Amino acid sequence: MRPLDDGSRDWMEPGIYSVAPGVYRVPLPMPGNGLRAVNAYVLADGDSLTLIDSGWALDDAEVRLESALAAIGASPSDIRRFLITHVHRDHYSLAVAMRREHGTPVALGSGERAALAAVSQPGRVPLADQLPLLGKAGAAPVVDALVAAFGSLPPQDWSLWERPDHWLTPGEIRTPGGRHLDVVHTPGHTAGHVVFDDSAEGLLFTGDHVLPHITPSVGLHAAPGPLPLRDYLASLRLLLSRPDRRVLPAHGPVSPSVHARVEELLCHHERRFDEIADLVAGGAHTAYDVARRLRWTRRERTLGDLDPFHQALAVLEVAAHLDVLAAREELLATDDAEGGREPVRRFTLA
Repeated sequence: MRPLDDGSRDWMEPGIYSVAPGVYRVPLPMPGNGLRAVNAYVLADGDSLTLIDSGWALDDAEVRLESALAAIGASPSDIRRFLITHVHRDHYSLAVAMRREHGTPVALGSGERAALAAVSQPGRVPLADQLPLLGKAGAAPVVDALVAAFGSLPPQDWSLWERPDHWLTPGEIRTPGGRHLDVVHTPGHTAGHVVFDDSAEGLLFTGDHVLPHITPSVGLHAAPGPLPLRDYLASLRLLLSRPDRRVLPAHGPVSPSVHARVEELLCHHERRFDEIADLVAGGAHTAYDVARRLRWTRRERTLGDLDPFHQALAVLEVAAHLDVLAAREELLATDDAEGGREPVRRFTLA
């Protein structure tokens, strides 16, 4: 194996791809048939390597990473630091596993403290924070389907949610090889998500904040805040106020302009706000009711066409939009607890 020019193949094809001088993209596998791959980025400065995001703690992912590093004459023991964009398993867990073997320090945004404390509780139920939110969204059938699916999940290794060695705060940092990066706090996808700006090379390592083909979810927070979508949109606008960069995303190919993609994402969400407000005006008063009337993915699927996990994501996305519309005072939200059941949040035109 040798480094390939990035863009020459499908972005998920295994290998190591040259992005810029001393910067390489390594797609690593993920379980399941959803996103399928996650990009780790290798910053090579002399004999020192820094990895931005690490991948999922899978044996296959570690083997592929080791093979990719060998193509540039390096090995995992040459990694001096992991810089992690956010505390999701496909970004964080392989770094923790490799730290146990090589002692490599791991750095994570300080805004992820509460989420990490929540997910590291042994025996925690999958989607523990999302189940009550789905109930409030009126999505009892989705909750039932998820709970039934939990029984088929493999046991989780809770120990992979160890604390990082360093908590990152906004501002400039230097990699062990001397490269300057600006840490930018971009909450929304998670509360402590950060991106890394390499101004010298004109690169932005965007994690899941800006993705080239899909809109990142805002419903998978552990210890969620009140308005994650509002945070996400503000974080997008923050990037518009900064110099444009090439997008180095966690899922998908490298693309030429952060600003262009951010404009597309902002337009998408404004269209979604309009669609959702029209459906509320037409009589859909809960997030679940609205989600059943919308179309999902580029294939224009109905909610019922999706598996339970993606149904949950869809309903939570709608709930996030409804909450922002209520915060804007375009909709009125009321919590209705009929017959002693848990309250369901209903929306009407303000």
